[in-house]
Amino acid sequence: MKGRKKVIAICCLFLAGLLGLCGCSSPSSDSAKDRISDELVYESSMELEYAKQFSVDYYKDGYRLLATSDGTKILVIPEGKEAPKDLEKGIIVMQQPVQNLYLVSSSVMDIFDHLDALDSIRFSSQKEEDWYIEGAKKAMARGDISYAGKYSKPDYEQIVSQKCTLAIENMMISHTPEVREMLEDFGIPVMIEYSSYEKHPLGRVEWVRFFGTLLGKEKEAEKIFEKQKNILKKVTADEKTDKTVAFFYITSNGLVQVRQSSDYIPKMIELAGGKYIFEDLGDEEVARSTVNMQIEDFYQGAKDADYLIYNSTIDGGVSSIEELLDKCEVLKDFKAVKNGDVWCTTNDMYQQSMSMGYLMQDIHSMLLGENEQKMKYLFQLK
Repeated sequence: MKGRKKVIAICCLFLAGLLGLCGCSSPSSDSAKDRISDELVYESSMELEYAKQFSVDYYKDGYRLLATSDGTKILVIPEGKEAPKDLEKGIIVMQQPVQNLYLVSSSVMDIFDHLDALDSIRFSSQKEEDWYIEGAKKAMARGDISYAGKYSKPDYEQIVSQKCTLAIENMMISHTPEVREMLEDFGIPVMIEYSSYEKHPLGRVEWVRFFGTLLGKEKEAEKIFEKQKNILKKVTADEKTDKTVAFFYITSNGLVQVRQSSDYIPKMIELAGGKYIFEDLGDEEVARSTVNMQIEDFYQGAKDADYLIYNSTIDGGVSSIEELLDKCEVLKDFKAVKNGDVWCTTNDMYQQSMSMGYLMQDIHSMLLGENEQKMKYLFQLK
């Protein structure tokens, strides 16, 4: 038996040596996964702080490899450089300066605006009047950005004739896979941005580093991200209030739409020093961020919440408690309504992807009873 064990041990050591020679050891700059081309030399990877849905690898001479959680890879070619001839099949090649983008994911427009990179966008899936972002409205008014159809029905002729280089979609494209197929058949690569899948609010903000890399504006992206991180540090430095908050919206058919407990809004409330009223709502494994419930269930769960925040981003919101009660009379019995602690988000919040830090700051100020005039994305209903 001892002899057999010795032989097995020697074989294991031999196999381990072979695996090491084959490059099957722990990931390193020499590993096979980094060699997307024999012409490129891997150097390092971006250290992400909150985001989980993308990665950035750095290669010698300024080449960058962007990857999203669905396996899409984009090789960013520095200005004046060329794409490798032996590049791994299926990788999207984007030459800097990046231009003629078709932007479908509305949350990305705010990132481009903050990066001062709206000139990279040629086509929008939203019309001028649908944008709350002033820079986007002005660019469309000037004709710098053209409406090219919504995600489910793009204007292929316009996009193709004006040499679109990349379509930036969100997960809505999964409802119309034929659109993606058609775009790719026309030679237009498609990427899906997954910022809405980030669990941490600053994970969404960190996507500015992804697009900053794509656009060659990495330094600007780092400054923007750092500013949001500093806001988070300020609001989390104070003690928790443990005051409860319900974040909701009344649907057209009389249901109440609330956020799953694992969604980023409850996380923001927690980081701001509060406590989301629904502690264990929804399924964390399901990508959906909202849950619809009957008025009776909402009453039982939220009637004693210290604060109510009405989500205005879907129906345009309300301007007074009276308007809110017209939508749902039962709310008059809620503690927050009786105490006058009812708030509403501004209409533009859902387009302001770089607003996460400021919204947390607003919620923090609300919980502490600070001056409403300093808030950006919340206002109190009277």
